[in-house]
Amino acid sequence: MYLWLKLLHVLAVVAFLGNIVTGLFWHAHAARTKDPRLLAHTMDGIIRSDRLFTIPGVLLIVFAGVATAMVGGLPLLGTGWILWTLVLFIISGVAFGFRVAPLQRQLRSLAQTDGFDYDQYHRLARRWEFWGAIALLTPLGGFVLMTLKPAL
Repeated sequence: MYLWLKLLHVLAVVAFLGNIVTGLFWHAHAARTKDPRLLAHTMDGIIRSDRLFTIPGVLLIVFAGVATAMVGGLPLLGTGWILWTLVLFIISGVAFGFRVAPLQRQLRSLAQTDGFDYDQYHRLARRWEFWGAIALLTPLGGFVLMTLKPAL
């Protein structure tokens, strides 16, 4: 059971991190065109992929991770690399929920307006990229901790 839960946990992490990376990639690709229709379409796709992959990935990561630790006899808060991964994961969730997701909706709306102003869009996109980097790098740090399992 332990190995199946661990496999489920790792697959969820791959889907979660992969979705974040590809969202940043496709937005950068679309931004080079400065085409508001393409930017709106890209942001719509990113928002949709978050609903399909990121959010379910979070739920599966937490469920499978906690279950794996419990089956493996690892105390969640008493095992340093698990504790600090949870802290990093919470930071990522806060960044996503309070900054990334609202900025995505603002970017999509801005790209859909008549008289599209790319400079205004670009300023907002830079904030989205900053918070997106936080939402990506924190769970990536957790991935490193989970893989290396340092004594903390």
